[in-house]
Amino acid sequence: MSTTTVKTTAPADQPSTSTTAPRKIRGRGENSRATSVVSHGILIVASLVALFPVAWLVFLSLGPDQDDYLHPGGIWGKMTLANYTHVLQETPFFDWLTSTLIVTLGTTLIGVVIAATTGYAVSRMRFPGYRKFMWVLLVTQMFPVAVLMVPMYQILSELQLVDNYLGLILVYCSTTVPYCAWLMKGYFDTIPFEIDEAGRVDGLSPFGTFGRLILPLAKPGLAVAAFYSFLTAFGEVAFASTFMLSDTKYTFAVGLQTFVSEHDAQRNLMAATAVLIAIPVAAFFYFVQKNLVTGLTAGGTKG
Repeated sequence: MSTTTVKTTAPADQPSTSTTAPRKIRGRGENSRATSVVSHGILIVASLVALFPVAWLVFLSLGPDQDDYLHPGGIWGKMTLANYTHVLQETPFFDWLTSTLIVTLGTTLIGVVIAATTGYAVSRMRFPGYRKFMWVLLVTQMFPVAVLMVPMYQILSELQLVDNYLGLILVYCSTTVPYCAWLMKGYFDTIPFEIDEAGRVDGLSPFGTFGRLILPLAKPGLAVAAFYSFLTAFGEVAFASTFMLSDTKYTFAVGLQTFVSEHDAQRNLMAATAVLIAIPVAAFFYFVQKNLVTGLTAGGTKG
């Protein structure tokens, strides 16, 4: 008896039982998992590298002996806050704090006001020699501190501003204003000129337009200029140590030098003072951080 095999074919419209999952297509700008892991790893390493000096400074400030930095492993068993107590009670720390705040805030306020008005004038007004004026401001940054020290001292002596907060503030403004004026000029260039015209139509004077319309839009640029002025006055040593003669008028940068003598260096006290000094800077950065990145990027788009 013979058998025959009949082959049957499935209808064309019957779906196949074996289907392959669709391949996920990565969108534009999306990174693979390996790329994401590598980038996050690099960011973590970079963060650790940036935080290590700060953590090391705090760790050294907890050592009671001035030579603990030579054997940092021994600090673990004898950590103490005695260095901070000594700095706050046995040194003119609060005099240094007062002097630093007067100089830095004065430099920031006066410097930003002058830089903002200068940058706005050059950005909006085309007076004779305005381009040369900006280049002159830039040239003033080329002279080293050693060259400027003697003539500045003579000028301050004639004005009786040696060992005076105002004299040091004016010296710092001569350093910060040229750079901040360039910065603000570039930022004002990004603000449409039609806003000035609208202010004039509404009857505002040039100062009214500048104060009520332009300055609120220039907050990021003002934040960058204020931050630069603050840091310049806060950490400068050469001018402060030359023009401020009284111990009670030292700024923090100069006060740190008192812990170093010809035969000795109290590095544990220097570390504790440095940690305390970082607090005002961190607080100032916290207040301006919202506008800092925007001002840094926007100021360089036009100019």
